[in-house]
Amino acid sequence: MAQSLSQVYIHLVFHTKTMNIQRTDLDRLWAYVAGVARGQGSMVTIVGGEPDHVHMLCTLPRTISISDFVEEVKRNSSHWIKSLSASYAKFSWQRGYGMFSVSHSKKNTVANYIRNQAEHHKKMTFQEEYEQWLKEYDVEYDNKYLWTD
Repeated sequence: MAQSLSQVYIHLVFHTKTMNIQRTDLDRLWAYVAGVARGQGSMVTIVGGEPDHVHMLCTLPRTISISDFVEEVKRNSSHWIKSLSASYAKFSWQRGYGMFSVSHSKKNTVANYIRNQAEHHKKMTFQEEYEQWLKEYDVEYDNKYLWTD
């Protein structure tokens, strides 16, 4: 083949470590995170979440590793959040993340799931949600290290 092509959809999830984001800053954060991902060559479908975590449905750029992609998103967004207010001076994301493959046929389902996070979290905590995703995807994990760096 003369050309390298790919379209791999991912559902990326990561969590705050030191403090939650104020609700008034969430829409700007989602836009910023999407911009960082697009700057790396990703096609972003949606970014959303709640004050303590981020969900993003996007494509994985074919020219960058998963860990480099996530590191760039988290590093840039953490720096940006700190620039918003002195109250965010000690803000950081937890080191880890969850990334799950999404088939093209399930893209709209996952996008709606992300879009409805506020309603979803009236019934389930982020920790319960994340552990449910890990079980659904048969991801092995050690609960001892799941929530602490």
